[in-house]
Amino acid sequence: QVQLMESGGGSVQAGGSLRLSCTASRYISGTYCMTWFRQASVKAREGVAGINSVGRITYADSVKGRFTISKDNAKRTLYLQMNNLKPEDTAMYYCAAKNEVPGRACSYAGNYYFWGQGTQVTVSS
Repeated sequence: QVQLMESGGGSVQAGGSLRLSCTASRYISGTYCMTWFRQASVKAREGVAGINSVGRITYADSVKGRFTISKDNAKRTLYLQMNNLKPEDTAMYYCAAKNEVPGRACSYAGNYYFWGQGTQVTVSS
């Protein structure tokens, strides 16, 4: 069983930046999508950004131009650099993994079978 552990959340003012990390307890076999999700207290969970095994990236429209997803395979770590944060970015952020569809970008749907425990991001105005 792979465990995912997020870190890097915190409280910042609008316009600030945070960098989230998600480290896997061991290598995940096969080819897979690594994706960031978030869930605000009164909203449904939404996909934020995903990256597949060959580095193909997708972003939610709400974060394009402000967030950057990346990964370091040697460190088994996924990152989310978040700049120009807005109060509406306030949420619990989770990383998750699933098998990717060959040749396709990661989608936010489907069976994400590994999840982290989440890290809270709070942005004040």
